[in-house]
Amino acid sequence: MNYGYFDEKNKEYVITRPDTPAPWANYLGSPLYGAIISNNAAGYSFVKSGANGRLSRFRFNSGSNDLPGRYVYIKDNETSDYWSASWAPVCKPADTFKAECRHGTAYTQISSEYSGIKAETLYFVPYGAEYEIWRVKITNDSASPRKLSVTGVMEFTNDPNYEQDQVNLQYTKFISRTYFKDTFIKQVYNENFKDPRKERFFGLAGAKVDKYCGDRDALIGKYRNYGNPIGIEQGLNNDLNYCLNSCGALQTELSLGAGESAEFCFLLAAKNEKEAAELITRYSDIKNADAELEKLKTYWHAKLGNLSVKTPDDKFNNMLNVWNAYQCFITFIWSRAASFDYCGLRNGFGYRDTVQDIQGIIHLAPEMAEEQIKFMLSAQVSNGAGLPLVKYTHNPPHEDKPGDASYDTETKHDSYRADDALWLFPTIYKYITETGNMAFLDENVPYSDKHEQDEGGTVYGHLKRAVDFSMNNLGGHGMPAGLHADWNDCLRLGKQGESIFVAFQLVYAIKLLKNFAEYKNDNKYLEYLGEIGGKLSATLEKCWDGDRWIRGYRENGDIIGKNGDPEASMWLNPQTWGIISGFSSDEQAKTSMESVYRELSTPYGIQVMNPPYANHAFDGALMVCFNGYVKENGGIFSQPQGWAILAESLLGRGNRAFEYWRNSSPAYMNDNADKRIIEPYAHGQFTEGKGSPFAGRSHVHWLTGTASTVMVGSVEGILGLRPEIKGLVISPSIPSQWKEFEMKKTFRGKELNVKINNPNGAESGVKSVTVNGAKIDGLLIEEGILKDTNEVVIEM
Repeated sequence: MNYGYFDEKNKEYVITRPDTPAPWANYLGSPLYGAIISNNAAGYSFVKSGANGRLSRFRFNSGSNDLPGRYVYIKDNETSDYWSASWAPVCKPADTFKAECRHGTAYTQISSEYSGIKAETLYFVPYGAEYEIWRVKITNDSASPRKLSVTGVMEFTNDPNYEQDQVNLQYTKFISRTYFKDTFIKQVYNENFKDPRKERFFGLAGAKVDKYCGDRDALIGKYRNYGNPIGIEQGLNNDLNYCLNSCGALQTELSLGAGESAEFCFLLAAKNEKEAAELITRYSDIKNADAELEKLKTYWHAKLGNLSVKTPDDKFNNMLNVWNAYQCFITFIWSRAASFDYCGLRNGFGYRDTVQDIQGIIHLAPEMAEEQIKFMLSAQVSNGAGLPLVKYTHNPPHEDKPGDASYDTETKHDSYRADDALWLFPTIYKYITETGNMAFLDENVPYSDKHEQDEGGTVYGHLKRAVDFSMNNLGGHGMPAGLHADWNDCLRLGKQGESIFVAFQLVYAIKLLKNFAEYKNDNKYLEYLGEIGGKLSATLEKCWDGDRWIRGYRENGDIIGKNGDPEASMWLNPQTWGIISGFSSDEQAKTSMESVYRELSTPYGIQVMNPPYANHAFDGALMVCFNGYVKENGGIFSQPQGWAILAESLLGRGNRAFEYWRNSSPAYMNDNADKRIIEPYAHGQFTEGKGSPFAGRSHVHWLTGTASTVMVGSVEGILGLRPEIKGLVISPSIPSQWKEFEMKKTFRGKELNVKINNPNGAESGVKSVTVNGAKIDGLLIEEGILKDTNEVVIEM
């Protein structure tokens, strides 16, 4: 079933059937103010933190017509018929109600037509603002005059802390109340406390408030829900809340002649009375809202425009140019903080998650990446490890760390991860080579627990310290010890167990750090890197098991991921990272990836391992808690798909690389949405594997590292855009059916218009590179030959 389509020109996904298999969401806002909205206007808002700044309420894992949201109700005062401007929550019959939702870059527009009335509601958070706007336009498309009541409705939380609001009801039901102030409902909680967050408002600008309600129970009524609220059916009665539950409901009366329209804005924010009044005055002129929307679109479209492609595959174009890119920014901004699955309880940034997420936006917004890299370097402990959880209140160089009672109690993370700091190497290397900013290596950044002024405190010193952490925590075979876990949090090999995946990460880290050491003429350190790299290589060669790399060693020496094991005999990540790190020989690389294709590949992506654990799980195989072929227990975990795409691209196997991209792409499930369930324009955390009765069903939308890894696999792998210290290499690995395609890329402040010609249907291999009419030697386009605008032709 198809529920919508991609509109690449406007950078939107258009939902034409409102009864989607699940709420299909979009993100509005910035780190200052976040909002999540579904195609039927369900969702919630928060200030800075989904855990501690919750402004409006949402009920997770709940029925689709009882979800709080941003609703606009319309009532015909002559017939008493009422409906919502979005199809839900009222859910009028599909044969009489026409609806369309356009999710764009940080805005959503929901349009509907019913009973001769057209409604258009545009939701967005102005760029850099800490409030949201619902811009409403109501048009009488009928031949007769109409008298309408239009009511905007939202539900406040009683406490900004999500858990307190939802669970500690003996407290939170008795701390809030609402007031009416001419043009807005004001909600106050803990009114007698000196808390700057205690005031919120829901206001109406550009129209008169005729009736209002600040009491949710009075609005909804007994044994009703948002689909049939008594306050809409019978009319609002100017009720206000004292204890129990607050809401904001503002009603305006409209008299519209045939063809006439009315336009106005609802506003929501955590602001005091004076600020609320100022905002309502500003947006009483609807042109100010329109100007803010254009500013917002200009900002996002400029970011996305730093790389655009035109290939023979429209789905690839839509994902790379718009939705995969935009999702990368969303995960970059919000990490794993708040969605319709993440309830907002995480009280900080996961180290590996955040450092990985940076990679997805480096080629689009390197200045944003730089600031986030510095932030994450400041969350590196002076022993070289990353803080497992970086608190929202992060305060370097005065932070506590694992092993400190205060950190362990507050974060519930009492030990380090083997892989956290190793993600810094590809992320920093990508940033430096994308920008050419070699001076970044010498910038001084504090550690989380101390500030060092010598080389140890520089970015280069931080990277050295990360290597030190791995070398100071080796297992019995001489590879990085498992500590708490590696990337797979469900695989606990033991503190002295060893992860082959992490060992390949260290190989890659050494490889990249050598480039920086050579640049700095740090010859003594180069010798050291060569020495430890040689020892690690000798150990890793013993981990080859015929047609695959094993997954690792348990603390007791048992091997995980042996060929012939009854369960979990084949794991994806060691095979791909053997190639990404450059360690696997050509024969090992091709053999291991053929094993991946044979044992793990499905029509919906590649399983993270196979067979799932059921009867032979060891104590540290925590994924056995999941059903088979689900999540880490043999599911198609989405994040490693990007590494597989990159690995096959590095092997020059463009057909296979694109097959993996296609199989795991949300866009390719657009016409099979009832199987996928979640959005066809955003990656999810995982898809159920081939042994599930619901193979192909996907879960945990939007906030996943998949956005970043698939972007890197697509850009560096399929498109072959690989920055180096001295310039840019373009070496595509593409489907043989692509006979030509074009790219536009901003690189170090210069514009590159790239044309790729592939008349013979090659999967990879570049015959020649021409820059501004002159052929160059080799593949490296050196920065020094680039003009402000450049024409590049690649012949394959």
